[in-house]
Amino acid sequence: MQGPYDALVDDVFANSGPGHHVGDTILVLKHPFRIAGIFAHGKGGRKLISIATLGELMGSDGKASAFYLKVDDPKNIAPITREILATPGLQNYQVMTMDEWLSLMTPDRIPALNTAIDVVIAIAVIIGFLVIFQSMYTTVLERTREIGILKSMGASKLTIVSVVLRETAVVAVAGVLLGVAISFMVKGFLSQKFPTLYLDMNAAWVARGAAIAFVGSVCGSLYPAWMAARKDPIDALAYE
Repeated sequence: MQGPYDALVDDVFANSGPGHHVGDTILVLKHPFRIAGIFAHGKGGRKLISIATLGELMGSDGKASAFYLKVDDPKNIAPITREILATPGLQNYQVMTMDEWLSLMTPDRIPALNTAIDVVIAIAVIIGFLVIFQSMYTTVLERTREIGILKSMGASKLTIVSVVLRETAVVAVAGVLLGVAISFMVKGFLSQKFPTLYLDMNAAWVARGAAIAFVGSVCGSLYPAWMAARKDPIDALAYE
């Protein structure tokens, strides 16, 4: 960086969109900056500019909003914190560890985000429930004669319910596997198309989504299964 309006960008940003190269001009806070170099991602930001220039653009020249201290041993965090707060003029400063700071970035700390997530999950469960309910209800109606044959051969109500639920389980598992595969394909496509877009799909979320989908599907088939088990074998055999 040779001047106040030079910037460094990481390789992810450099490869995004049409691509960026050393010497190109980019906008930071609506001000043009020349790309002076490209660094490996993982340094805390996509774009790096002079802190003095940043303060000037933000109207806080000569000021800082936060200081980061690296301790030699995590055991020393508590005494360092006490020493900072004991320094005259720093008694009211907020001091927190990196773990405490990161905990503020969780969904629990973002207003209404958990509510929005719960609403989306509820809508997905309701839709899945209705789709499976309609599919299995139609299936039971179409197989009325087959159900009558099973009952006339001595199949119990529990057996009929089991047949319907097992078929539902197979369809649900196939749907979950297909949905997860498509989700990872979409994630891979978006990651290639928009390298700076962060998409989090961890194992916990996948397992949670799969469990919700499976349970919703099974619940949606309970009434059709119960309806199939209650059919009279004589009426079922006469059904056309």
